[in-house]
Amino acid sequence: MEHKGAKVFIHASTWFAPIIIPLIIFLLIKSDEVRSLAIQAVIFHFVMGILIAISAFFSWVLIGLPFLILFSLVALIAPIIGIVRALQDQPFSYPIIGSWFK
Repeated sequence: MEHKGAKVFIHASTWFAPIIIPLIIFLLIKSDEVRSLAIQAVIFHFVMGILIAISAFFSWVLIGLPFLILFSLVALIAPIIGIVRALQDQPFSYPIIGSWFK
């Protein structure tokens, strides 16, 4: 597997530029595997942001609080697993979204 650093950077961008960095990597690197991962990351971050925002809005009536916790954990843990897999040269697909790109 090539482009290990780009894959790690895509996953790590969760904490500083979750949409912009994967888009830049998508435009710069021509590897199909890296491009697929970058698009998965953009969609994952966008969807998780929406789900967390909706859950945060409904947390004032307490029904959104469990979802807020769940979505926040998924948004935190999935990129960490992706970083570990990229460092070990193992394939990784984001939850649910990765199955769209198979």
